[in-house]
Amino acid sequence: MDVRIELLTVPVTDVDRAIAFYVEGCGFALDHDVRVDDATRFVQVTPPGSACSIMLDSFTGTMPPGSQKGVQCVVADVDAARADLVGRGVACTEVDEQPWGRFVFFADPDGNAWALQELPREGSR
Repeated sequence: MDVRIELLTVPVTDVDRAIAFYVEGCGFALDHDVRVDDATRFVQVTPPGSACSIMLDSFTGTMPPGSQKGVQCVVADVDAARADLVGRGVACTEVDEQPWGRFVFFADPDGNAWALQELPREGSR
């Protein structure tokens, strides 16, 4: 049985600020922005090349804004990904070299934490 993760929830306080961060700052695509009613706005963004989208949640209250930690995305070149984020105004860590990969960490305006990982090359373990 195949199991695919296709949607993650990221809790935010301000949807417009989150859209600006993820779309303009991170280069994600804005897939949906639908106002369902006065209290509910469904917003979904997707990282480039990803099969998994992100729902920017300001209405369910299931997680406090900023509580999503440890979302990790794999990139081919973490140096290039970091340079792109920094060029878009996103504050990132320097590249963290580990035996299991190279990492860059950043957070959205609410404090939801993200990691970018470049996997080790074959034979470099």
